[in-house]
Amino acid sequence: MLYQLYIWIPFISFNFLYIIDQTGNTSTAVQGEQVLVAFYNVENLFDTARDSSILDMDRTPGGRDRWTLQRYLLKIERIATVISGIGGIMNKKGPDIIGLCEVENYGVLNDLVSHPLLKELQYGIIHYDSPDERGIDVALLYNKDCFFPSSFKSRRLLLNDLDGKRDYTRDLLIVGGWLKGEAVHFLVNHWPSRSGGKARSNENRLKAARLNVRMIDSIKRLHPETGIIGMGDYNDNPDDDSLYKVLKAKARREAKSRNSLFNPMLDLYRQGGGTLAYRNRWSLFDQFYLGTEYLERDPGKWQFLKAGIYSTEEMRTRRGPYRGYPFRTYAGGRYMGGYSDHFPVYLLLVKTE
Repeated sequence: MLYQLYIWIPFISFNFLYIIDQTGNTSTAVQGEQVLVAFYNVENLFDTARDSSILDMDRTPGGRDRWTLQRYLLKIERIATVISGIGGIMNKKGPDIIGLCEVENYGVLNDLVSHPLLKELQYGIIHYDSPDERGIDVALLYNKDCFFPSSFKSRRLLLNDLDGKRDYTRDLLIVGGWLKGEAVHFLVNHWPSRSGGKARSNENRLKAARLNVRMIDSIKRLHPETGIIGMGDYNDNPDDDSLYKVLKAKARREAKSRNSLFNPMLDLYRQGGGTLAYRNRWSLFDQFYLGTEYLERDPGKWQFLKAGIYSTEEMRTRRGPYRGYPFRTYAGGRYMGGYSDHFPVYLLLVKTE
């Protein structure tokens, strides 16, 4: 299954770049300078060492998952292959910007960017340890030739369980800087899961959405000219209340004001696109949202061109009842040696003269 959403904008420049799809076939020519942004839930990228401050005992050689060095190194190679492949969409060696979630620490990120497939890119790493009980964090990797970070901070999402006790989850990562000379703030998310059922856990994701709204309002107040690009695994679909009603991230035709947010994944979801599957149903939890400034046809400014889901044959389960689903590292407690339980998503921005 290959999902791509194309939204074409007329250009006047004659500086052509050819988009290469996931099958390696050259498709449509694009005019102008371009930036490729991606997001990937890498499904529990843990090292093999025991960390007593988090619940990582399963991901150790003696733990339930028998997480050996060999399995860890294969996981690194799998993820590096995907990141490199995403870059191939635009004939690059990797995305210019990539947000990640479900990473244990800075060390696994350093091992990832040091892999031979990615080493030449010399990705910068922005990461904070969050209080999540499982020890999983979000992070941002960036091509230093493309993006210069000038500020980065982590914002805590405060939750309580049904007994009133603190429920520790992932932080929101906010990174401000200059994307080839243009001000932008990235917000990297991994919202609370649907554990216990969607309805029971819904309020936690509504709170996560409200935190994004507050942070965007604060950013815009201090930096009115900055662009806004959010990304993450939201554990909700584009039409769920958290994204559609609270964050107000709408489809292109619905995002009518400069204060609105644009969700390029909404139409893709309505067309049947998904990044993960459960009980024969696809969900599109992995998404972007953008400030509507990226919809304006303003020469010399970054403009939205397209967004899509990246999935190759190797990344999909090839046989059995879950054929076509993401090829996971573990499934039902059994080691599969795959990539992740999510497909990554990507976003293309262009700038015309």
